[in-house]
Amino acid sequence: MRLAREVTVDLYHARSLAERILDPHVPAEDLDLNAATVDQLSADLLPGWYDEWALLEAEHWRQLRLHALEKLAGELIEAEQFAGAVTAAHTAAQADPLRESSQVSLIRAYLAEGNLVEALDHFERYAQRLRNELGLRPTQQLRQLVAELQQSRPGGGYSH
Repeated sequence: MRLAREVTVDLYHARSLAERILDPHVPAEDLDLNAATVDQLSADLLPGWYDEWALLEAEHWRQLRLHALEKLAGELIEAEQFAGAVTAAHTAAQADPLRESSQVSLIRAYLAEGNLVEALDHFERYAQRLRNELGLRPTQQLRQLVAELQQSRPGGGYSH
């Protein structure tokens, strides 16, 4: 048994899109980036399946799409499409709330669009979650991203 030739598989299209986004030889303007791009990269693969082969494929897809969403957020920031950048970064951050590179993407998107309070509030929520769940602090790179904002806030903001 196999699929008919005219049947398309959304995962194949999404994987191809993610690979094109990550390909340094494909210029961003050739990608036709838009809200539908984020939608194609937002779904998990086979949620609820626990067979080893499914878990391996799901993890491979998760890593690929998170890298693509983070790069997409950066490309959209460069193009000054801030709503799309926030959406892409937020999608990545929701997919893995403890993944710092996704948090950095989201905070950069907030900063780029001028939403300083959202950037700082998001950082502080992430730092609290990281401390509560893993006993860790955000990296120096992430702390530096919001350091100026923290210093201008009464009481200095996050201090851990």
